[in-house]
Amino acid sequence: MEKEIYIIRHGETDLNAAGIVQGRGINSDLNDVGRRQGAAFYQRYKAVPFDKLYTSSLKRTHQTVKGFIDAGLPWEQLSGLDELAWGEWEGKPATEHSRAVFRELAEQWQSGNYDAKFSGGESPAEVQARLQQDMDYIISKPAEHKILICMHGRAMRLLCCILTGKPLAEMADFPHLNTTLYRFRYEDGKFEILDFNNTDHLK
Repeated sequence: MEKEIYIIRHGETDLNAAGIVQGRGINSDLNDVGRRQGAAFYQRYKAVPFDKLYTSSLKRTHQTVKGFIDAGLPWEQLSGLDELAWGEWEGKPATEHSRAVFRELAEQWQSGNYDAKFSGGESPAEVQARLQQDMDYIISKPAEHKILICMHGRAMRLLCCILTGKPLAEMADFPHLNTTLYRFRYEDGKFEILDFNNTDHLK
């Protein structure tokens, strides 16, 4: 069974623009820039004969792919595609202290501690488990050959590690600009990356 999977990050929100972490617990709207980014992606890829659209449960992903939804593409929300929960740090102003705290957590992840997390938040290991569950579900659909997924930056980085077989410590190797595209071919149980951090639709 062969599939082609397009995975994009949602468009920009005001919190993105301000450098403030959103996470799973903040259900923010796109700003004007984000809506333009989503529209640009739709114009570039609307002719692709997608069989199914999957998004997270958060409305910034729904708004990003509104063109496809309005055009009638079959759509399903999967909460396993939600962003990593940053717990007590979600929505807090970006300060020198908060940046230092996030750097410390990222260093733990890079050293292989995938259970590290903020209070009230999620670890990469926990997000990996729900991402794997949802990807198994998506792959199990034999009639869906071309698939579009809209999700979130950190979760997308983790998913790219899962699909390419890289350790989660290498998540930073996958840039995650707003509406960036990663495209994969799935065949014989293996994923091959076809597009890496593609933002041609924004040019």
